[in-house]
Parts: sequence; C-alpha cells; structure tokens
Amino acid sequence: MREIIPQKLWLGDAMDARNLVRLHDIGIVAMVDLAREELPPQVTRDMTYCRFPLIDGARNAPELLSAAIETISSLIRKQVTTLVSCGGGMSRSPTIVAAALAIVRRDSPDNCLQQIIDGHPHDVSPPLWADVKKAYNKIVA
Repeated sequence: MREIIPQKLWLGDAMDARNLVRLHDIGIVAMVDLAREELPPQVTRDMTYCRFPLIDGARNAPELLSAAIETISSLIRKQVTTLVSCGGGMSRSPTIVAAALAIVRRDSPDNCLQQIIDGHPHDVSPPLWADVKKAYNKIVA
C-alpha cells in the first residue's frame, strides 16, 4: 500500500483491501474497489465501500469510469481518508486516481499519472489510460 496524499489517500492491491487491521490502524474510512476479477473484501460496518468493477484494458463502460473518477475526486476534496484498490495496484488504481487528482488539482491527467508512478512499480494499460482520459475530458468539459 502506498500513500499518495499524506494521511488521506492510499493506493493498494486486493490483499491490502483485505487487511482490515492495517486499514483501521492508518485511519482508512472509505475504500474504492476497482477490481472486477476480485471478490469484494469484507469491510466493517463503519467503513464506506464503493465498488466499480473495471477491467484492466479497454471496454469499460464510460459511465462507470466517470463515476469512479468523480467519486474519488469527491472523497479527495472532502479529505476522506481513502484506499483505492485494484487487483495488483499497478494499473486501474493509479489511472483512476490520476484522473481524480487532475480534477482536484486542475492539472493534466498525464502529469498526475507521472507523479503517481514515478519511481514505483506500475503496469498501466494503454487502452485503459486512453479511456480514462476520454472520461476525464467529458467530466471537465
């Protein structure tokens, strides 16, 4: 699990999403799950849980991509301590978070993605990134 915004936003994988002790220890109160292929994790009653079952590639519904981006950008704006997770934590999570950060920071998605992946393991799907940028452009238009 990797901290993106100090004490507010983390990226993780499916295993991180299942480690409730650690999540509670660091104060996670909301989880956004982007992994279609993973079973939903068990969360406690006091944790907000949003699931957007995305695939790592093309053919995600544009409305689902937009909803995920807008949900995460809202959580960031409201400073809700959040974990965004996907299967391996290296493609869907960074791309969706980059688009959400671009909205909040009024920056380019490419710049935000570069900041997220720089110096960290990643495996961003080019077709997914292209679709995420299209969704971002419709949101900010």
